[in-house]
Amino acid sequence: MPLHYYCRHCGVKIGSIEKSVFSVDLGFHHLTNEERKEMIEYLPNGDIHVKSICEDCQEALERNPDFHQYENFIQ
Repeated sequence: MPLHYYCRHCGVKIGSIEKSVFSVDLGFHHLTNEERKEMIEYLPNGDIHVKSICEDCQEALERNPDFHQYENFIQ
């Protein structure tokens, strides 16, 4: 079951993990149930999509802290 990481703000694919790993190794156990529902999507084909943040969006947030109030701030 491959894991695919996408930016939650701009949607760009950040990367993938093709080998089998435990959720504890990825730090998923630190997330609350609500955070898991918001960040992790299990697809019917077995793939897992994880919402994260890309470097460009992280830099934009650091330069413009008021962007934190928006789900999507990249046009």
